[in-house]
Amino acid sequence: MTQYAEFDSTQVSSTIAALSQQQAVSAASMEGPQAVLSDDGHVRMALAACISVTVSEGKICLNLPFDIGDICLPIPPWVPEGTAAKACIDVCSTFGVPTGIEVTVSALDTVLLRRSWGRC
Repeated sequence: MTQYAEFDSTQVSSTIAALSQQQAVSAASMEGPQAVLSDDGHVRMALAACISVTVSEGKICLNLPFDIGDICLPIPPWVPEGTAAKACIDVCSTFGVPTGIEVTVSALDTVLLRRSWGRC
C-alpha cells in the first residue's frame, strides 16, 4: 500500500498567515503610483520545515494541502530504491491570497525535481 507523507497543517496555516502579514506591511510602505507599478504582489514563502520521504518504486508520494490531495512524483531512475529524500513546500501568494504551491524534492545533495500547482 502506498504511504503518503504529509506536511504539518499548523505550519501551512502559519505560513499563510505570514504571507497575509507580508502583504499588509508591503501595502503600508508603498507610496505614489510608481510603488504600485513596481510590486506585482507575488510572494513565495518556504514552509518552516521539510519532511522526510523515501524513494519507493521510483517515486515519492505526498498528501498536499489546498485540496490537491494525494500525489506521487517520479524520481530520476539513477536514484536507488529506498533512498532517503527531503520534500519541501513553498506557498505562493498574490497580495496575501494563496495562489499555489511548489514542492522541491532533494536527495544525495541534489535537487531531484520541482513541481508547481497553481500560480507559483
